[in-house]
Amino acid sequence: MSPELLTLKKELMKKPRPKLHKFQLNETERHFIQWVKTETQKKNVNNVTRTKAYLDYYRSFPEIHWAFLGHMVSRNGGWNMTDLKGSLLSRILSAKEQKEFFTFLERGNWLIFQDVYPQLLLYAESVKRKTNLFYLLPFFHVSYFMSVIWNYFYRYKDKYLLTVALIVNEQSYLENRVIQNPYFQSTVLEKLQFKLQELLDLNQVLFPYRDGDEIKIIGQTIQQFASLHERILLGKRLYHLLYEPDLYRKIYEWANDQPHTGSRKDLWPHIFQDVDGSVPGSPYQKRIIDCRIRKNTPKLYSPILKNAWKDMEQEEAEKGDWYSDWKVIHYLIKDNFKGDGDIYHEYCKTLEKIEFSILAKEAILPKKR
Repeated sequence: MSPELLTLKKELMKKPRPKLHKFQLNETERHFIQWVKTETQKKNVNNVTRTKAYLDYYRSFPEIHWAFLGHMVSRNGGWNMTDLKGSLLSRILSAKEQKEFFTFLERGNWLIFQDVYPQLLLYAESVKRKTNLFYLLPFFHVSYFMSVIWNYFYRYKDKYLLTVALIVNEQSYLENRVIQNPYFQSTVLEKLQFKLQELLDLNQVLFPYRDGDEIKIIGQTIQQFASLHERILLGKRLYHLLYEPDLYRKIYEWANDQPHTGSRKDLWPHIFQDVDGSVPGSPYQKRIIDCRIRKNTPKLYSPILKNAWKDMEQEEAEKGDWYSDWKVIHYLIKDNFKGDGDIYHEYCKTLEKIEFSILAKEAILPKKR
């Protein structure tokens, strides 16, 4: 184990210090805590507001690599949400199932933001005041693990370590609150449709970039979304891909040039449109071949988020610290990831496989009547 990780191990093995009580804070600290909570709530309205907040933050603090990674992954979360109302999945899932899937995705998206954004604001204020304010993290119910990590980062500025630690933290934070939540277990994770999603490789994270006049993509697929270990490893692979020296600048420029709406039209306007051009009630017509729209067929409908889903009121996040074992720092060891992120053909095949599923379903259903 490296000297850096040994230092973290030593800190993580200490018992968390008793939480400060509000009466121990001065007026400035109390006002700041309330301001952070208000700012977080204002930006945690829906996927579009969260995704924008991450990118806005990254522009001001580019040393916080997770903010840009969070922005790009959150874009994918928005696309997954609107897919449920688009041309393809809306023909496979019932309205009830669409709502259950959206509730699952939205809860996870909301939870991550309300946990991580106060951390980002504390760092910003620490930089502004030139003083370490991370002793305030417990007031936002942030894990002891991240208190140790942020204090270490404030001293040594290890960008890789902070980014991977945040990946570990956010996925661990979701584990009991979403993945192991009995409601989501019964409505989403154990349902045939979720297994079908994995079968069809719909758990893909895409990073677009412009190459001349063409938009290209790189990314990764996760086959076992319910596995905490696999989600953390996916996050590390995505981080590696996003900061590939030859591609980072192109992805960042695309993100700055293309505001996030939730529609996959943002990603591939040659295949997707945010207006539904199909005739209501008509049978599905195969449209995709080699990632192109067949001649004389409409583009796939991919609505913008505000037209697909109303903003949801969320219940307060469940309390509790996921951290219990210092061995989690083994995730912070650098991996020699050698994948190139080539996902273009895989994503094209995914669209075609979903089309075949729709055609098969529509061919079978009339026989059942």
